[in-house]
Amino acid sequence: MINSVWARFYPKSTIKRIENKIKLLGASFNYSVYFFLNMRLVLCVTVFILSLVIFKYGFIIAPIMTLLVYLGMDKYLDYEIKKRAKKLEKEALFFMEVLVLTLEGGRNLEHAINLTVANVDSELSWEFKETLQEVHLGKSLNEALEAMRKRIPSEVINNAILNMIQANTYGTSITKSMYNQIDFLRNKQLLDVKAEIAKLPTKVSVISVLFFVPIMLLIILAPVLIKFIGN
Repeated sequence: MINSVWARFYPKSTIKRIENKIKLLGASFNYSVYFFLNMRLVLCVTVFILSLVIFKYGFIIAPIMTLLVYLGMDKYLDYEIKKRAKKLEKEALFFMEVLVLTLEGGRNLEHAINLTVANVDSELSWEFKETLQEVHLGKSLNEALEAMRKRIPSEVINNAILNMIQANTYGTSITKSMYNQIDFLRNKQLLDVKAEIAKLPTKVSVISVLFFVPIMLLIILAPVLIKFIGN
């Protein structure tokens, strides 16, 4: 009843967009779409009123601050989605290696997933557990995997899931495509590490400017300052 009232208050496009983002954050994100929208609305109104009251030119600052808060809430979701995608891709490498070994043992896809999630403890494994639960509740494996794709923010993992759906539909072997996905993930993680290493000199330079340069200046100017204070 309450949700139906809020559904009339917010544009359908906004509800759908935020709902899709929240799905990509997985079960660990406990907020519903309407809770998030209401929280953003209350926060924007609060910032608008406080800006009007606190600042001398509040009528100019208030709309700007409110817009920044509004956009910032969306950016927060995007940041969390990106962070979760990286985490899932790190977990996917080991999960897929175990899965493909299980498939090579002669198991069908559903049985292989079942054995893999029983032996791998990760957030990606939990997503596959939820998929298997949906199968037990009456969905086909393809339907459950397709629903899982909407909860995964990684294109690489979604490609692997799509290969599973196609292999399960046509009865073809999936091991070759899985090995290709594993190689791609391994190379992608290696490139990410190299990119982080390449950023280190810049980070060190910033730290030097912020911390070491003021200390060196203080050491150099200390005698002058002491003499000045003494006089």
